[in-house]
Formats: sequence, structure tokens, C-alpha cells
Amino acid sequence: MVQPFGTRLRTAMDERGPLCVGIDPHAALLRAWGLDDDIAGLETFTRTVVDALADRVAVLKPQSAFFERFGSRGIAVLERAVADARAAGALVIMDAKRGDIGSTMAGYAAAYVDKNSPLASDAVTVSPYLGFGSLRPVLDLAAEHGAGVFVLALTSNPEGAEVQRATAADGGSIAALMLRHIAMENLGASGLGSVGAVVGATLGDVGVDLAVNGPLLAPGIGAQGATPADIPTVFGAAARNVVPSVSREVLRHGPSVEALREAAARYAEECRAAIG
Repeated sequence: MVQPFGTRLRTAMDERGPLCVGIDPHAALLRAWGLDDDIAGLETFTRTVVDALADRVAVLKPQSAFFERFGSRGIAVLERAVADARAAGALVIMDAKRGDIGSTMAGYAAAYVDKNSPLASDAVTVSPYLGFGSLRPVLDLAAEHGAGVFVLALTSNPEGAEVQRATAADGGSIAALMLRHIAMENLGASGLGSVGAVVGATLGDVGVDLAVNGPLLAPGIGAQGATPADIPTVFGAAARNVVPSVSREVLRHGPSVEALREAAARYAEECRAAIG
């Protein structure tokens, strides 16, 4: 049987360091690498990142939107990237941020966490803002297949606050309510749970309980202004469960494979030191 995602993630972070590197082939980055913003450029960029990093970082996180914009050919590149990265030992978080209800959410779940799907990943990001219960299809299927789910809770974009910091029926914030739901999903987990939260590393003191017994995916390090040294401030006692996510500050060192590896190794060591 496949080990639960939380167990596999803890092992990967202990062995390779706690770094997640995003694969974000947006047009400006392709041009910075000297590539055209077309399917050939997408394929070269993606293959280079996977070849450089998949055998040494704990997690790779492709942003689905940057592949979807090329249609079916872009999705084909994404499928190969997911398969190759996992074969090399990296865990793959599909950054899709899907959120819907009923059979539609079940369809998204089948696409990303069913082990028989061409896009089968180790975990997927989802949005709970149609109600946490709307996530039930993906939560259940992920558990069945040993996959993980990262739920948007406190994101680093300024616009997120109008929803996430709004007051829930119990008087607390919507974000705090989502974090409690996540903690409930992880009750009884042996070791690290497989349902995590997305919490921006740029937020400073978040003022909510992050003890969800699951991983905390932390975007915002690097180009958005946060540094590994911010992790203890933002996450406090939950810092050991943080998966720091860096994209542009590693990817800008391409297309050199060696430079990509050096940048990732440097961030991994800085994150390990900050987390302790």
C-alpha cells in the first residue's frame, strides 16, 4: 500500500531538506532564459527544471495555469513533468487551486489525486471558499490513494484578506475556521497528517492557531519579499511542518542546470537552518 502523503512528505523533507520549488513557466521567465513563449520553450524550460532538481529537492510544484494556456500540448508537457519528477524521487504538488461542488469537484479530484490519472500527483492545492464541505470529494479520494490536499487558508495576496479575514458565524475569522476543519481531517493521523494549509510566508504574525497536525505550504519566499528567516516569526511552534515554497528566486538562475541546483541547495539549507 502507498504510504500516506504526510508520511512521505516528512521523510522527503528530512532527507532532502524542507524546500518546495515551483515550476512556473510564465512568458517573462521563458524569455529570460532565451526561450520563445511557445510549446517548444515550455518543454525545454520544464524539462530543464525537472532534470536539474527532481533528484534532490523534496517537492516540485508545477503551476497548472502556465501549462493550460498552451492547450492540450501544454497539458502533455505537464503530464510528462509530473511523471518524470516523481520517478526521480521528488514529491509533486499540483498547484491547481480548484474549488467547486459535487460531481465537478469529484472530476477535479479524479484528475489530480487518482493514481490512475495521467496527471496523478502526490498532492493538490484547493480552494475551500464554496464551503469546506465542498472539498469532500477530493479529501476522500486523496485519502484513498495516499495523496495530500493543501487547502487555501491565509494566502499572501492582499486581496485574500477580504474573505479570509472576514468574521465567521462563531466570531472568529474564516481562515481560522478553515484551519480548524483541516485539523479535524488530520485527527488520528500517525505522524504528519496529509491535509495541509496554504499560509503565506509574507504575513508576519498571522494571529491564528496553525497547529493543524498537517503540512503548511508557505509561498511568498523570494520574489514576494519573505525570507527563510521569516518562517519562525510567521509559523511559531508549527515551523517544523512548514514546506517553504520558492519559485522565481530559484528559476531565474536557469537555464544553467548547475546554477539551478546551487540556488535550490542554498535555499534548502537556509530553510533548514531557520526551521531548526
